[in-house]
Parts: sequence; C-alpha cells; structure tokens
Amino acid sequence: MSHERSTGSEADAHKSSSCHDGASEVELKSQSDDATEVTGLYTCPMHPQISQDGSGSCPICHMTLMPAEREANGREMEAVRAASCCHSGQNGDDKSIKPNIPSVRGGGDTVVYTCPMHPQVRQAGPGSCPICGMALEPELITLETPENHELKDMSRRLWVATALSLPVAVLAMGAHFGLSKYIPDGISVWTQMILATPVAIGCGWPFLVRGWESLKTRHFNMFTLIALGVLVAWVYSVVAVLVPGAFPHPMGMGPEVYFEATAVITTLVLVGQVLELKARAQTGNAIRALLKLAPATAHRLTGEDEETVDLDQVVVGDLLRVRPGEKIPTDGEVTEGTSHVDESMLTGEAMPASKGPGDKVTGATLNQSGGFVMKATRVGRDTLLAQIVARVGQAQRSRAPIQRIADIVSGYFVPAVIAVSLATFFVWMVFGPEPKLGYAILNAIAVLIIACPCALGLATPMSIMAGTGRAAKAGILVRDAAVLEAFESIDTLVFDKTGTLTEGRPKLIDVKTIDGFDAGRLLSLAASLEAVSEHPIADAIVKGAKEKEARLFSVSGFTAPSGKGVTGQVDGADIALGNAALISEDGRLAALAQPYRDNGQTAIYASVNGKPVGIIVVADPIKSSTLAALTALKGEHLRLVMLTGDNGITAKAVAKDLGIDEVEADVLPEGKADVIERLITAGRKVAMAGDGVNDAPALASATVGIAMGNGTDIAMESAGITLVKGDLGGIVRARVLSRAVMRNIKQNLIFAFAYNLIGVPIAAGVLYPAFGLLLSPILASAAMAFSSVSVIGNSLRIRSVDLDALPDRK
Repeated sequence: MSHERSTGSEADAHKSSSCHDGASEVELKSQSDDATEVTGLYTCPMHPQISQDGSGSCPICHMTLMPAEREANGREMEAVRAASCCHSGQNGDDKSIKPNIPSVRGGGDTVVYTCPMHPQVRQAGPGSCPICGMALEPELITLETPENHELKDMSRRLWVATALSLPVAVLAMGAHFGLSKYIPDGISVWTQMILATPVAIGCGWPFLVRGWESLKTRHFNMFTLIALGVLVAWVYSVVAVLVPGAFPHPMGMGPEVYFEATAVITTLVLVGQVLELKARAQTGNAIRALLKLAPATAHRLTGEDEETVDLDQVVVGDLLRVRPGEKIPTDGEVTEGTSHVDESMLTGEAMPASKGPGDKVTGATLNQSGGFVMKATRVGRDTLLAQIVARVGQAQRSRAPIQRIADIVSGYFVPAVIAVSLATFFVWMVFGPEPKLGYAILNAIAVLIIACPCALGLATPMSIMAGTGRAAKAGILVRDAAVLEAFESIDTLVFDKTGTLTEGRPKLIDVKTIDGFDAGRLLSLAASLEAVSEHPIADAIVKGAKEKEARLFSVSGFTAPSGKGVTGQVDGADIALGNAALISEDGRLAALAQPYRDNGQTAIYASVNGKPVGIIVVADPIKSSTLAALTALKGEHLRLVMLTGDNGITAKAVAKDLGIDEVEADVLPEGKADVIERLITAGRKVAMAGDGVNDAPALASATVGIAMGNGTDIAMESAGITLVKGDLGGIVRARVLSRAVMRNIKQNLIFAFAYNLIGVPIAAGVLYPAFGLLLSPILASAAMAFSSVSVIGNSLRIRSVDLDALPDRK
C-alpha cells in the first residue's frame, strides 16, 4: 500500500425520518390549563409546516396540535417526536432520531408524565392513562428516587380495604358455620353493607373513575371490567337490602347479597395494583444507577484559585482538577499531569487506561493513581453519560412492532368480554338452578373480573423496559424497541474495517534497512520529519519512536507532495518518506515491503540524501476481541461481509486473518449505503457496524445500524444500537439480549392469551354441568391480579440474563 497524503472525500449524510404506529397523540392538559381558553397559533410536532389558529389535530398524522410557542423548547419537542414515533427497523426505514437528552428538572419546571403502555400519552403532573387507565410515570428519571404518590395512595387504600373487608368476609361466610345463631341475618347484611360500601366506593373510587373515563372515551380497558363487575354486585346487593321485595326469594329468606364479593374483589385489585406499581418502579433503577455514576461537584481552576462548584455550573472550556480516587466530573481532555483511569463503567475492561496531556477522558469514570488538570469539552446533556441515559429512557418508552398484536386484540377484547358476560347472565337466568338471578349475577361478574386485559397490555412494554435497562448495564445502547425486535431476525452482518474490525489507529510495526544503514538512525530521522505532519500514519511513526526512546531532531524545508509522501532536512540530511512515485529504487525496497503488504500492512519507502535506505512498516492492528466475536457470529450462520475503502490486497489480507469470506473493497464513502441497499433489495436483513462520518448513510440505510461508541457522533445518531465499548463482542451480547427479550415477550403474550382463553369459559360456568364447579368472583379477582403480577415478574427476569452466553441457535 502506498503512503498517500490525499484526504479524499467523506460523505456527511445523516438521514432522519419518523413513522407512526397508527395511534394518535393524546396530549393532555394540566389542571391549570383546564380553564384556559384554547386560542393562539397551534402546530404539529411532527409536521411543523401545519399551523392553525386554535387547537385541533394534524391533517397528515392526526396528532393533537400543540401551542406554537412550545416549539422554542427543542428538548420538549424532541421528546414528543421520540415518544410518538414507532420505527419499523426494516427495509431501510429504520431512521435516526436524535434522542431526548434528559436534565434534572428543578424549581418550578413542570414534570411530564407518560404511560409505559402508551408513550404517546403525555401530561403535566401525575394521573392515569385515558387509554388503558394505568398510572402515569415521570418521563424523565432523576437521581433521587421520587415519592411514588400513586403507590402511596394505593397502599393506604389497600390497608383500609383489608381492615374493612375481613369482617365482611367473616359475616358472609359465617352463615355456613352457624354464626347466624349469634348474629341475626338482618343485622349481618346491614353490617356488611355499611362496611363494604366504603371499600367498593371509597377505596375503589380510582377504579370506578377510570372505568367511567374508559366508557366516555370508548377506550375500554381493565378498569371498564372491574368497575362494571364491582358496581353490578354492589348495586344489586344494596337494592336487595333496602328493597328486599324487588327480587324473588324463598319464603322466610332474604335475597342473596354479594357485599363480600365487592369488598374482597376491590381489595384484591388493590393488591395487584400495589404489586404492579412496585415492580414497575424497578424498571427505572437501570437509569437511576447510571445517573448515580456522575459526581455532584467539580474542582474548577480560575487562574491560581481553585473552587468546588456544583456540576451544573461547569461550562465548556473550564479547567478542572481531578485528584486521585475522584470521579471525573465531565467529558474533557487532559491538559496537565498523567494518571490511570478506570473506564470499566463504559468499556467493561478492568485494566485502567493510561491518560496524559491530549488524551480524552469521560465523565463519571474513576481516576486512580495520579492527579491531573482537564479542560471540559462537553457538559450537561451533551456528555456521553447523559446521552447514554437519554438513549435508555427513549428505548424504554418506545413500542415494538409485536406490540401491535396486543393493541389489535385489546381493541376488540373488552367489548367481547362484556358481550360474553351478558350472554352468561341470560344463559344462567334461563337454564341455571335456583336462585337463578344469584347465579347469573355471580357468573357474569366473574367473567368481567377474570378477563382483565392488563396482562396483555403489559406483556411487551415491561419486557422492553427491563431489556433496555439490562443492555445499558452491559454497554449496549438500544435506540428503540423496534431495533431490538429487528435485530433478532438479522441474517447478514456488514462491517466497516477501519475502527470497527481494527483499532482505527495505525501503529509502528517494523523498520527494515538495506546496505547496513542503522535502523535506529532511520527511525529517528523519519519520526523527526513526520512530527511536522498531521497524517495518522505520521502520528503512528512518531508515537512508535517515542516508545523506543528514539532521539528527535529539528526539521527544515518540510514539503508534502500530494499523494507521494513527505520530504525535508533533518540533522543535516535530506530525508524523503513515501511511495515509489517519490523514491526511485532498484527493487530491493519493494522486495522488503512485499511480505508486509501481503498481510495488509503499509510499507513506507525511505531515502537519505537521495539514496534508498529502507522501509518503515505501519499497520492498523485488529482489535483483540474481533476474532472471538466473529467466530461466535459465524456460528450463528450469519453472512459476514467486510466493507472498506482500502485496496483489495489490504482488505483481503485482513479478511483472511479474520475468516471473512466476502469483501467489498475500494468502496467510496458515498458507495457504502449503495452496498447496504443492494443487499436489502436482494432480500437480506442487514446489520451494519461502523464508526465514522462516512459510515452514517450506510448505518441509516441498514435494517439495524450498529455504531462503535468510540466513533463519531453522527455515526451513533444514525445507528439503532451503539456499543459504548466499541467492541464487536457487544454485537454478540446484543444478539443474546434481543433473543431473550423477544422470547420473553412471546412468553408474556402466550401466557396472557392462554389465561383469558381458559379463564373466561371457566368463569362463565362451562364446568358446572359436568363437575358442578363454579369460579367465584373473589377467586376470579385473585386470578386477575396474579396474571398481571406474573407477566411483570417474568419480564423482570431479563435483568439477570447472562449476555456472555452463546446465543440460542435454534
């Protein structure tokens, strides 16, 4: 390979688009806005060209329009775009969306709450989702664990409901154990009504409100069924107590009452809500653990003075002192001193990295052995840690395409259950034993209660939240759920060579001379000349010379003939370093260079005073983890392709060492995306791994783009997955995680579907004719709560998945 100095062109393309899952944006107003007249200019967050006087919906995407003045808040608009967008992740439609970078809001700033099942629902302050009725969660997770008002309220209601429900259950069951001898039936039913009413109407008030809201908005959900079941039982029982003659009953006996069903059902629903809220709160622990990595303060230098300031007061350009044992406050560059930094929180490597002047350091990593001064280059939401937190939060709020199955089923499920419940009531009224009305009411209520769609709705989002949090701990940033789902089906992996398969930083390999010229002398002369150049190969020679403690000299008359090399005067000699176009020789240098070139290494000719004296060999070493990762991926029967702008000889030499059979060499930056699109057109599902600006179009075009975390920002923004460590082993781990999450989602969906397919007929009484078995509403309520908690518990198992295990190859 020739030692060329031409830079070549680079493509700086970054595609961005968005798509919708068909659901319209539900933008709720805060309570303070309820009385505000809707006037002024409104615009669409997805299509800013749409504007009108007053609120409404977008004629393009049907999202709720927003006040135009909110467009000034870029972060909020990005949050809306991220929350309302569903990426297909296939056929090149998986485009980049800039993540909503979080900041800890304080003072009078309003906290935005969103629904984990319907991220398009956003409102100022806590509340419940108008679609599914679930409690909303803070959109931005802060370092401090916030007080969970919903959990606190539900817990308080649970304790009250439990205290009141126990005596109701004892009184109701007491008739079967002779308690009526001591407490007359008349006193018992009145006591049950007095105790059960605060439970059903008071403690269960949130469920009744949510059920009523679901009827008004026609978004039927679990609370529709719960509210109907509890109210029917309670109203019937109250009427039976107050107007006994309204219902037929045997002489000498009052009509059956079901206060224990209303009280115990409400209590069990509260148990389920408390357990669910506690489990859901754990999904934010991954983000909170990341936030805790950052220090709270920094030591800022101002001239000769040093002051300790809060981290949010640090600005770009500040000089900061970092002492041994302290965490690095923000992203920056070392200006003075040397140290070793533990970067395991980013890279997973236990070995500390050596840092000196000019080296980059990352906020939240741990300084170990020495103190140094650094200049802040990124602060606040621009730091790598903030971007990691943003990417995790965005992914946790996204929706996987498989979620559409649950959405479609849920849309028909509740009306179908109500129809089944009504049919159950009439069948028991016509064909059931006496008392027919009692059996009809109990079984109809059991159908309503057991057929709760909550487990179905939680199946996907809980797995996604747990999976993306687990990925973040392993240094894998997943942009959204669609990417995680698409990655499981990838059959072709395309790798950029430089910086992805290789280190991306050339290193000095060897110095060979002829005619007895001293190799150390040649290295000193060459390094002195290259010290004036800014070429990456020049940097490799200079660093290699310093490591060998070679002496450097001053340089004069430096020139860099385009595409040929460099020349100059060093220590009284005319030195030339370059290719055959710059240095004429008799074939001996070419013979020295050939074995290195056959191995994909760069051999640079050297001459002193016009006489060829030797070669200097430089190479971009393969990453230590690359070969093992490729071996694991080949075991997956994936098609591996290396994509590079290098010449065919170099590319094939590297590919041979790595066991890659397919090579696309001499590809210009703008041609990389064409290669990806050609593979996709041929029916392949392609993942592209790269790190440079010129990889961005290809990353955006791929089914799944994978960016190296040590690469450029635009590459990371164009990719669906970012490997913080920049290690291909992360691809193997991401594939393990993708399969684990999708398997978990399918388990949840199967469980939720099977639960309802089995539970509803049993609740309706299909086992009664043959076995005399009925499912009481109380047991139905317990089963309903158990189904939701089971789905959540199964989802949280993802947090313990071993990502270093070989992927399941079934």
